[in-house]
Amino acid sequence: MDAVRDPQRYRLSFTVGTLYLSGAPLAAQLHRDLGDWIKVREALRSENLLQARTSASSILLSRELTHRLSTFSPEELEIITDATVEELAQLMWVAVCRRYSFIGEFAEEGLRERFLLMQTDLTTEHFDAFVREKALWHDELTNLEASTLKKLRANLFKMLREAGLITEASVIIPTILATRVHEQLTRRVPSDIRFFPTRETS
Repeated sequence: MDAVRDPQRYRLSFTVGTLYLSGAPLAAQLHRDLGDWIKVREALRSENLLQARTSASSILLSRELTHRLSTFSPEELEIITDATVEELAQLMWVAVCRRYSFIGEFAEEGLRERFLLMQTDLTTEHFDAFVREKALWHDELTNLEASTLKKLRANLFKMLREAGLITEASVIIPTILATRVHEQLTRRVPSDIRFFPTRETS
């Protein structure tokens, strides 16, 4: 495949789970106790702590959650163990943006950009336009089955709502970052505040 056309393939496996708001604090606490993500994954799976319906689902969910949590710094992970509802939603949105560059780019170039341009909504049509634009450079988007793309779109918008970034009617909700979250996100360059509909830059 042409390296210029496809500099880095998107990871597109976010059809499983949403933001894991109920499981994340538990997994973070396990990591504090066990100190190893593989051990955390096994504990989540063997005891079905994520309440998966099948063994296969338990494996997928525990793997996905630990992959996302592994994007956090030790300080961010510590917040997760005792996070407020607001902090948890904001940090787990950041985790999915870090884990999936496709989502991170959509958050920055779709959600945040529309907010800064004083556009009030973010709809599935905007998602479809974003996919068409990125497909010019990413063959993995062109080759997606329609059913898979539909699942990706549905799950992404479910996560946006779960994170409190859009309403059920797809209206953008301006974000006021929790103090502890703000402090952590501004430590990164570029700042991960870029994943939110806010005018703050650092």
